[in-house]
Amino acid sequence: MKIAVPSETEPNESRVAATPETVKKYVAMGCNVSVQSGAGAGSNISDGDYAEAGAKIEKNVTSTLKSADIVLKVRRPSDGELRNIKKGAIVVALMDPYGDAEGIRPFAAKGVTAFSMELMPRISRAQSMDVLSSQSNLAGYKSVIDAAAEFNRAMPMMMTAAGTVPPARVFVMGAGVAGLQAIATARRLGAIVSATDVRRVAGEQVASLGAKFVMVEAEEDAETSAGYAREMSEEYKLKQAELIAETIEKQDIVICTALIPGRPAPTLVTKEMVETMKPGSIIVDLAVERGGNCPLSKADKVIDHGGVKIMGHLNLAGRLAGNSSQLYSKNLLNFLEVIIDAESGKLSIDWDDEIIIGTALNRDGELVNPVLA
Repeated sequence: MKIAVPSETEPNESRVAATPETVKKYVAMGCNVSVQSGAGAGSNISDGDYAEAGAKIEKNVTSTLKSADIVLKVRRPSDGELRNIKKGAIVVALMDPYGDAEGIRPFAAKGVTAFSMELMPRISRAQSMDVLSSQSNLAGYKSVIDAAAEFNRAMPMMMTAAGTVPPARVFVMGAGVAGLQAIATARRLGAIVSATDVRRVAGEQVASLGAKFVMVEAEEDAETSAGYAREMSEEYKLKQAELIAETIEKQDIVICTALIPGRPAPTLVTKEMVETMKPGSIIVDLAVERGGNCPLSKADKVIDHGGVKIMGHLNLAGRLAGNSSQLYSKNLLNFLEVIIDAESGKLSIDWDDEIIIGTALNRDGELVNPVLA
């Protein structure tokens, strides 16, 4: 069985879907692995590293994908790549599927079965395949490092003979995986950290990291059965806006991480709130790819609004490609171990497995996942 790893074509994508470590595992499973020349360059992995691990290095995407049974990618294959993927092949990637039936329909029409790693069920058995956690963890860390680099003052308190430097105040909005890592990183750098989330259960996690938890008191259940935040009522949003407005003007750095699966990012930091912040303050908007938690954010740009810098870097995990590729490729390896029989080295998909049910977008030419509706 052939596994193909083509280069990524998105301009801001430096990650790769396999590393020499995972290539060795695939070879040990009895698979042939083809890697497009230069695929690992953004993650500082050379063609020689892949060849030494047992992969065949191909000159272009056509030869890489030719006759492949499984295609591993970070981003959804382009139309040109799909034309080179044979009928009956499996594609495993971040397929960006929410509400995008038209984008997935060509895969179904060609008879290519697509699995979307974003849709991995939040169950114990699937934790090692959870790409959102592995990548968000790095994004949360990088958000604080980027903010610290842009901030023109020190993060920790410093006591000197000439006076005391006060610690920076950091406010993290959203205490999911990215938010919790941002809290931990800011704390390690010596900042005073507070955080907010609509999920009450997040309060304990925030407190365990030494940060203050700020939350609207309400009766609403803000957590879905999958553990994600859900969209709140208008009444709740008004109370939340009041609380944030009171909190944000005292902060030096604000890290925005709030996302709702399948929906545009909620607006949490308004233009008016930004204008209450001190000149020199920083906002990092991790939700900018989904419209942003701040309406002033611009994708892939750092803008200055009245002395407040708003950072909208895309793909923060990809800015740490050496680590993110390592974790993402291991997520894929763990998933492939579910669909490849260990003894025969052949595909063996249990369509009743909840991991398969959750991640499969199409089967037998038909769209099967409810997120495509």
